Amino acid sequence: MTAFARNQWYVAAYGREVGRELLARTILNEPIAFYRTEPESPGSDGSEPNGTVVALADRCVHRRYPLSASRLDGDKVVCGYHGFTYDTTGTCVFVPGQKRVPRTARVASYPVVEQDSLVWVWIGDPALADPAAIPRAPWLADPHWTTVGDMERIDADYGLLVDNLLDLSHETYLHGGYIGTPEVAETPITTEVDEGAGIVRVSRHMDDAACPPFYARSTGIEGRITRWQDIEYHAPCLYLLHSRIAPVGVLPEADGSDPNAFHVEITYAITPSTDRQVYDFWAVSRDFAQDDEEVTTVLRDLNRTVVRQDVDALNLLQKALDTEREGYQELSINIDTGGLAARRILARLAAEGEQRTTPAPGPAATAAP
Repeated sequence: MTAFARNQWYVAAYGREVGRELLARTILNEPIAFYRTEPESPGSDGSEPNGTVVALADRCVHRRYPLSASRLDGDKVVCGYHGFTYDTTGTCVFVPGQKRVPRTARVASYPVVEQDSLVWVWIGDPALADPAAIPRAPWLADPHWTTVGDMERIDADYGLLVDNLLDLSHETYLHGGYIGTPEVAETPITTEVDEGAGIVRVSRHMDDAACPPFYARSTGIEGRITRWQDIEYHAPCLYLLHSRIAPVGVLPEADGSDPNAFHVEITYAITPSTDRQVYDFWAVSRDFAQDDEEVTTVLRDLNRTVVRQDVDALNLLQKALDTEREGYQELSINIDTGGLAARRILARLAAEGEQRTTPAPGPAATAAP
């Protein structure tokens, strides 16, 4: 099992998922309830009012009832079982049948940052939460890019999804007819690892490749293509695939720019939910045909199919691993270089998190006076 790296930022939701209804998510085995405060006044720039995202431990301090199954009263959460009421900091401000609120009546609150259309939550010691450490995916909120995305749950160790995404040779075999072609598996990779920053880069540049339906149907290219796949994995959560394609013969300019290429940014947020479940947030952003609804539909449908193929494969793989004999040694080859580097980094981050984590305030059994 891949150990959890605490004291890290994880994607909990798309911003559009969090509103005035309580949303339940489990992150690193911790149940959390998310909601958005009431909208503030519109900004001076005329922007639409939008509340702030709040994240509270999803268990009432009294009898452990899920707060996500409760209701909001303004910006306070009222437990749907006995009425204990919490403010945005997790402090209980009302208990039924008495005026005095026990001093220890509070639930944990989690640091939250909404950035690039994603809601990030910090799991670990709140004093160590640094918003500047969150990696960026700016195209997700850039009006010059058109994005489609969704989330799937996978019933597997989250490390299996990291392995999957860092070795794209599987596209040839698992995603043939959608995104994979023979050249993906045949082309050698280059790998760069920044151990200190926790970043793994894996690149595969194909000079003459078949154009898979994912790109043929979205760009209209017929014939063979030049295809770039440049992966940038920011452990533990964010995976970026910078994808560029162009008809064969349309090469980058001398300065390295490629104005004649089609650019697609594929973003994955890999968020462990439990020991055997991972949230697979995915998004496909493009800088061409932004207003073409047919292209949007093609990319959404094809990528959803690809993601669900991964879901089925990793669910099956996890079941196989669960029955594997103890001591089995897996075989790794050149294409696994990036994945193995990611495993090392995740193990280090997990170990560091165990050393530095301060337990979050939990429920206390408090008798009524």
